[in-house]
Amino acid sequence: MWNAMARSLEEGLAGRRVLITGAARSIGAALAKRLHAHGAKVGLLGLERELLEQVATACGNAPWRYCDVRDHTQVDAAVAGIVDELGGLDVVIANAGVGAQLPMLGGDPAVMQRIVDVNLMGTYYTLRAAGEHIGHRDGYALIITSGAVGAQLPLLGAYSATAAAAEALGNTLRVEMRHLGTRVGVGYLGEIDTDMISIGFDTAAADKIKWSGMFTAMSPLEVAITAFEKGIARRRKRIYAPGWVGGLLHCRMAAQRIVELRPQPHMAQALAIARTEHTRYTTVQPELPLRLSDSAR
Repeated sequence: MWNAMARSLEEGLAGRRVLITGAARSIGAALAKRLHAHGAKVGLLGLERELLEQVATACGNAPWRYCDVRDHTQVDAAVAGIVDELGGLDVVIANAGVGAQLPMLGGDPAVMQRIVDVNLMGTYYTLRAAGEHIGHRDGYALIITSGAVGAQLPLLGAYSATAAAAEALGNTLRVEMRHLGTRVGVGYLGEIDTDMISIGFDTAAADKIKWSGMFTAMSPLEVAITAFEKGIARRRKRIYAPGWVGGLLHCRMAAQRIVELRPQPHMAQALAIARTEHTRYTTVQPELPLRLSDSAR
């Protein structure tokens, strides 16, 4: 039975041409290596050149491009280049994302703007650029987002809002591309052992309210990679990693009610700290902010 499952996965991935954003580390890098190991031809986009080159080497000298997904001109050029080197495209995985704590009142608007630019606009630009290439009966798009769609925690309003928006983009694209035979999936992550989780909750403000692990314990990276591998091979509409996230999303209203009713004895102190605490973004970001005039060229 196990051998049959392995053969099924390989048959679903062998020869597939796959473009992955945010591919320099963590989920993007591990997923690229797994898909390559099962016969896929991968192309990589990301911000960390040295790491991208290392992942590309591990994937049989796969094509790669530096790409800031906030800039649609970079995305258009990078996608076109990768598609040309791969000889076409079957799968696009919109994986690039960033998070940072942000109190709704008194927080830095620049943090909100950065998260929206990467998680929402970056996903849109990626799907927009790759869409024409996956418009065929074997085409598949996967938007990787979060269980934050189902339960919104304090200090994570910006991240949760863009997670829900990315889900909406995926649901819309699914309807718009159905007539072409293309399938569109949304991947929902719980608390996976990645830089995003470890950095995101490693703040003085978050330590005061201790929301990490509220619904379940941290899961290893392997859980997410295995779930995505299977989902991509079968072009699934919904992928949950780990599986409990599916239950959370099916009970969104109840889950949010649990969050709202949880005692918050240190909330005022946590918010006060968050308004002055300088924290890192959960993934590496270019030092200089992207100007609006740049993205409009």
